[in-house]
Amino acid sequence: MRSRDGLVRVAGLGEIPDPGRRTIELGDHIAVLFHVGGEYYCIDDVCTHDGGPLGHGSRDGFAIVCPRHGAKFDIRTGKALTMPATVDTPTHEVEVTEDGVFVRCEA
Repeated sequence: MRSRDGLVRVAGLGEIPDPGRRTIELGDHIAVLFHVGGEYYCIDDVCTHDGGPLGHGSRDGFAIVCPRHGAKFDIRTGKALTMPATVDTPTHEVEVTEDGVFVRCEA
């Protein structure tokens, strides 16, 4: 379901535990939606070092650790925090309403 302003409903309220995550499809790519500390964050599911799936990594606070080589990314900003990654991963706007959790899907 997509609204006029490009937001896609990706979860209902309470569907993703806190802390928790869900891999989602956004257009032609995959992203990971995180629920941490009562807030939702969404980043591309790709390590910019080698293309590995970040959603399979462990979380350390607000960092996700790539399961392949250990690079860390901030789930709030997409910023690459540690080597071997040097390029940030894209983030996506999240909006929470009484109707659920929505992520902006850029065309």
